[in-house]
Amino acid sequence: MFFLIGNAFAQLTVIGTVTDKDGTSLPGVSIVQKGTNNGTITDVNGKYSITVPEDATLLFSFVGTKTVEESVNNRSIINVTLVPSDVDLNEVVVTALGIKREEKTLSYAQQTVNSEELTKVRDLNFVNSLSGKAAGVNIKKSSSGAGGSTKIVLRGSKSLNGNSEPLFVIDGIPMVNHKGSQPGMWGGTDQGDGISQLNPDDIESVSILKGSNAAALYGSQGANGVVLITTKSGKLGKTTINLNTGITFENVIMLPELQYKYGSENGAKESWSYTPGNYNDKFVKDFFQTGANYINSISISGGNKKTTAYFSYANTTSTGVVEKNRYTKNNLTFKQSTKLFHEKIMVTSNIMLASERTKNRNAAGYYLNPLTGLYFFPRDRDFNEFKENYEIFDPARNMMTQNWFVNDHHQSNPYWIINKEPKDDRVQRIIGNLDVSWDITDKLTLSARGNYDFSLKSYEQQHYAGSNTTNTAPNGRWQYRKFTDELIYGDAIFKYDNTFGDFSVNIIGGGSYQKTVYGLGVSVDTGTNGLLYPNEFYFQNIPFNVQVQSTLSSRLIKQAIFISASVGFKNMLFLDVSGRNDWASSLAGTGNDSYFYPAIGLTALINEMINLPQWISYAKVRASHSTVANEVPFNKVNPQNKIDAGGGVSRNTTKPFTNLKPEMLRSLELGTDWRFFNGRLGFDFTYYNINSKDQFIMLPAPSGSGYTNYYVNAGEIVNKGVELVINGTIIKSNNIVWNSSINYSKNNNEVVELHEDLKNPISTGISEGYESKFVAGGSIGDIYVYKFKRDEQNRIMVDNNGTPLKTKTSELIGNLNPDWSMGWNNSIDFMNFNLSFLINSKFGGKVVSQTEAMLDGMGVSLRTGEARDRGYVEVNAVKPDGTPFTQADPLTWYSATGYRNGIKEPYTYDRTNVRLSQLSLSYNFILKNKNLPIKRANISFIGQNLFFFYKEAPFDPELAMNTGRNYQSLDNFNLPSTRTLGFNIKLTF
Repeated sequence: MFFLIGNAFAQLTVIGTVTDKDGTSLPGVSIVQKGTNNGTITDVNGKYSITVPEDATLLFSFVGTKTVEESVNNRSIINVTLVPSDVDLNEVVVTALGIKREEKTLSYAQQTVNSEELTKVRDLNFVNSLSGKAAGVNIKKSSSGAGGSTKIVLRGSKSLNGNSEPLFVIDGIPMVNHKGSQPGMWGGTDQGDGISQLNPDDIESVSILKGSNAAALYGSQGANGVVLITTKSGKLGKTTINLNTGITFENVIMLPELQYKYGSENGAKESWSYTPGNYNDKFVKDFFQTGANYINSISISGGNKKTTAYFSYANTTSTGVVEKNRYTKNNLTFKQSTKLFHEKIMVTSNIMLASERTKNRNAAGYYLNPLTGLYFFPRDRDFNEFKENYEIFDPARNMMTQNWFVNDHHQSNPYWIINKEPKDDRVQRIIGNLDVSWDITDKLTLSARGNYDFSLKSYEQQHYAGSNTTNTAPNGRWQYRKFTDELIYGDAIFKYDNTFGDFSVNIIGGGSYQKTVYGLGVSVDTGTNGLLYPNEFYFQNIPFNVQVQSTLSSRLIKQAIFISASVGFKNMLFLDVSGRNDWASSLAGTGNDSYFYPAIGLTALINEMINLPQWISYAKVRASHSTVANEVPFNKVNPQNKIDAGGGVSRNTTKPFTNLKPEMLRSLELGTDWRFFNGRLGFDFTYYNINSKDQFIMLPAPSGSGYTNYYVNAGEIVNKGVELVINGTIIKSNNIVWNSSINYSKNNNEVVELHEDLKNPISTGISEGYESKFVAGGSIGDIYVYKFKRDEQNRIMVDNNGTPLKTKTSELIGNLNPDWSMGWNNSIDFMNFNLSFLINSKFGGKVVSQTEAMLDGMGVSLRTGEARDRGYVEVNAVKPDGTPFTQADPLTWYSATGYRNGIKEPYTYDRTNVRLSQLSLSYNFILKNKNLPIKRANISFIGQNLFFFYKEAPFDPELAMNTGRNYQSLDNFNLPSTRTLGFNIKLTF
C-alpha cells in the first residue's frame, strides 16, 4: 500500500506544443513514454497532454523528422521542435498525374525544388529560379526585359519542328503555356509565356520529371518531360497569415565596349574619322535607368479536421532599365478542401485569377529597337539635342514627326521609338479546377477531376506617322491582335493499394479528355499600307486593302485511357509497368489517330538486400524504358484554302498528308542513388538515351504535282547524356550547418538522318553571314558562319588593297549548346542567420554577335578606336603575290568583317561562363513576447546575376534573342544583362 501511494504521488501531467523548424504547429505528432505503451498525439494546434512519472522519458516522433527524446525531470511544460531527418528513406514525392509515391520506389530520375528555393531571390518568373538547381535543365531567359518569357528544355532538343519544351502541370492537371509571337531577325516583340502569370508564393514545390519515362502517363504532351507544380493548400490548425514584401533594384552590368574619341566626317552616319576629339562619353550609359521590382503578397491559411482553406493575393510591379518599360501583375487564389461522409470523400476546389500587363517590352534585332540608334550615334554630334527634341513640327504636314540626323533603314531616334511607337501586352487569365476523391475502401480510391484554363490576350503596337519608313507608312502603322487560349481537361482515375505478404501492389488506371484551342481571335497589321488618316489607331481607319483576319493557331482534342502498375517485393524490388492509348484529332483521317505506347521500369534497393558497411546509408539502382508518341501539329493532314485581302481565294498549295503518323520517342534510362554517413553525403547518377523517329518534315513537291510542298514522316534524332547530383553537409555542428548541392549535366545531340529528298538543310535562323541549321550527321544548334579565307599556312588571304577575303559559303564553327553545365547551390545556417548562394556555369558551346560586327562596321566599337590610335590592325595575312601582310587599315579591315554581310568568324565566341547567380543573406527574428500578433519574422538581403567569375563573350551568352526555336545563339542588339539587388521581409501572424 505504501509503495502504490508513493508511486501515485510521483505522477504528473506534462503539457506542451510541438512545432517544426519554422515554428508551425504540427498536428498528429506521436508522444510515447519510453519503454511503455502510454502515449498520445498532438491536436490540430500541435498541443498535447500526457500523464507520466516524474522521472519518465518522452519520445516525440513524426514522419520525415528526427525522433526527439526528452527527460521529464519533474517538468510540467515541455515544448519541442522537430527538424527533418538526414535520411528519409520514405520521402514522398509528386509524380505523374499529381500522384504521390515514395521516392525510393521510382525507376526514373526526378528532382524537387521547394518553395523556399524558388522565392529566395524573388525573380519575376519563377522558372528562372530553377536554373542550376536541377541537373539536365537548360534555361534561357529572354533579353526583352521585364515580363519577358523563358525557354526551358530538358535533356536536349528532340524535335525538328521546334517543340522541345516540357509540359507544365499544376496540381496534376496540364496547363496552357502558349507563347505569343517571337521576335525575328529584324525586330519584334517577345509576348511572354503562361508560366510568368503564376504567383511564385502560391507554389509549394516544383518536381521535374526529366524524361519521357517519368511522363508516359501524360502522353504525347509529356514527351519532352514534365514540370509538376504543386500549389499550397490550407493547413490544419489556427489561422496563419503570411505577409511578403520585397523590392529589388536592377541595373545594367555590362555594355558593349565603345569608343568616344572619333566622330564622323561630312555628316556621315558612321564614326570613321581618324581625327580624335573630346566627345560626350556618357550618353549611352545615361540612357539606361535603374529599374525597380516590387513584389508583395499576402496569404491566409487555416482549417479544422473537416475543412481547410488557403487564400492569397499578390501584386508585382516592375519598371525596366529602359524608360517607359513597365510590368504589372495581380494574382488572386482561393483553394479549399472539405472531407464529407465520415471523411470518405474529399472535395478540393481551386481558382486562380491573374491579370498581367507589359508596356514597351524591348525588341531585339535592328528595327524598332532603340539600341541601334543609341549605339550607332556619331560621336561628334550632340545626343541631348535629339533626346530632348525627339519630335519636331513638320509644317508641310502640319504635325509632329521624328527628329533624327539621318534617314537610315535600321535605326531611329531611341526616344521616338519609346514614346511614339508604344507597345502594350495584356493577359487576363482564370484557372479553375475541381477534384473529388472517394475512398471506396481503405485500399481503393476513385478520383474525378475537371479543369478549365482560359486566357484573354491582346497585343498592340502603334507606330506614329514619321516613324522609320522601312517599317511604317507615311500615315503610321497599327498592329493589333486579340485572342483567347483555352484548355478543358477532365479525368477519372482509380487507385488501388494493397499488400499481399511480401508483395505490395499499387495500380492506377483511368481515362482523360482534353480540348485545347490556341490563338482564337482577330488581328490586323496595316504594314506599309498605313492608315487612312495619320495616328488614328482604330478599325475604322484602316485602308480597304488591309485585311482584318480571324486567327486560330491550333485546335486539338485528345482522349486517352491509361494504366500503371507498381509491384514491390519485400520493400527491396519494385517493378513499374504502364501503358497509354491516345486518340488525337490532329491525326483524324489518317488511320493513325489511335496509338498505344508502353513503359517499364525496375528499381532495386541494395541496402535492403544485403548488409552494407555502416557508413553506407542507402543504395539504389534503377532502369527504365519507355515509348512516347508525339502528335503532329494542327491543320497538317488536310490544309484549307484562305480568303485574301482582295476577297479572292488563296488556294492551299501543300499536299494533304493522309497517311501521317505520330512522332515516336524511345527512351532508355539507367541510374543509381547512394547516400553515406547517415545522409551527410550522397549522389544520384543517371545515363539516358532518347531516340526520336518519324519526324515531321516538309519537302518541296515534284514538278507537275499541283503542289509546292508536302510532308513526310522521316528523320531520326538521338540525345545521349549523363546527369550527376551530389548532395552533402559540409559542416554540421550545434552552431553552424552548411548544406551543399552540385548539379552536373552533359548532353550530346545528333541528327542521325533526315530524308533523301531533302536537298537543303533545315534552317533555324539565317542572315548576314550567320546561319543556324541542322543537317544529317550534325546536331540541332549547329552554327555556320562565313570565315576568313586562309592559305596552307593558315594565314588570312587579302586582296591587293588589304581587304580580307571570305569563304565562298558559310562553314560549321560550332554548336550553340554547352558541352556541359553545372550549378553549385549552398545554404549555410549560423545561429539565426542563413547565407545562400548559387554559382551557375556553362562550359563550351558557341555564340555569335551581330551587335559587335555592326559596331565595328560603324566605327563605334572600342577596338576600332584603339586601332586608329595605333594606326593599324595587327593581322596575320598574305597578299595574292605571297607577300606577308601584318598591318591593315582599320576602316578597310572592319568594313569587311563588320557590317551585315561580313565575316562572322571574329564575332563568334565561346559560350563558357561562370557567374554568381543568386545570393541571399537572411535573419530569423526570435519573438518571445506571446502578446505580439507576429509569430515569426524574417528579413533577407538578396541579389541575382551579381557578377561573372569568367566569361569570354562581350555580352551575356545566356540571354536569348527570343525563346522560340530560331536565333538562339545570336546577339543582335539584345538588351544588356542586368544585376538585381534588394531585400525581402516576411512576417507570419
